[in-house]
Amino acid sequence: MGWTLAITGKGGVGKTTLAALAVRWLGENGREPVLAVDADPNTCLDALLGVKAACTVGGVREEAKQFVQGGMSGGISKQELLDLKIQEALVEGEDFDLIAMGRPEGPGCYCYANNVLRGVLARIAKHYPAVVIDNEAGLENLSRRTVQNVDWLVFVTDPSARGLTTARRLFDLAQEMEISASAMGIVVNRMRSLEALERAQTLFRDTPVHVLGGLPEDDEFAGHDATGKTIFTLPENNAVARASAEIFAAISEPMTAALVACDERNGTRHGVR
Repeated sequence: MGWTLAITGKGGVGKTTLAALAVRWLGENGREPVLAVDADPNTCLDALLGVKAACTVGGVREEAKQFVQGGMSGGISKQELLDLKIQEALVEGEDFDLIAMGRPEGPGCYCYANNVLRGVLARIAKHYPAVVIDNEAGLENLSRRTVQNVDWLVFVTDPSARGLTTARRLFDLAQEMEISASAMGIVVNRMRSLEALERAQTLFRDTPVHVLGGLPEDDEFAGHDATGKTIFTLPENNAVARASAEIFAAISEPMTAALVACDERNGTRHGVR
């Protein structure tokens, strides 16, 4: 598997926004094609990337099952049919491909869809220089080992005290689950002052989590998002675009000068594990 970024956090804090920004930055900086994985059953990464995920892993599994049960598989195995359908489910963008997990096959049952997604990633992700995974709220995909290991696990939070505390709890849970990540970081979204970064620094001081910085509260970005425009039409000089570019430049290579400067600026000087 190529360089892998997994993004997690509680609902509504901007995980998908950061994932879309990452896909854009990686594509613009020589890491294309990027594999974008929408691992949230409530698929919405496709809209930000300007494509439509008409097929999902959950839907593909059901379709393959019906073909096999109906004797319409043409003699190929269910796994072979799944692989074929998964390839058809890949949505091609200019510098990226997207695959979406979608809804599970039954009420509250995500196990099989997760197993299929894990197998899909194991087989196809190795062909991509970079993989960006937009997880569902919490650590569900990671706890089910949908992703075996990642280069960066990034927690996203809003600037509220509750959001920051939740991010710390997610880190503690990741440690308990022994989730494999070469490095971890936290990004504060919709930040209005540096106070949120200071609180994050305090909360994560005794951890290997890098306080990577924040995406500012920005009227231009909010208006852009409200009108349904894709992430690729956001001006390069937009405050959110600039802030995210600094973050991705810092984490795209282990312990770059930018990451060291980021740690020193935020008072977190521990190295990448």
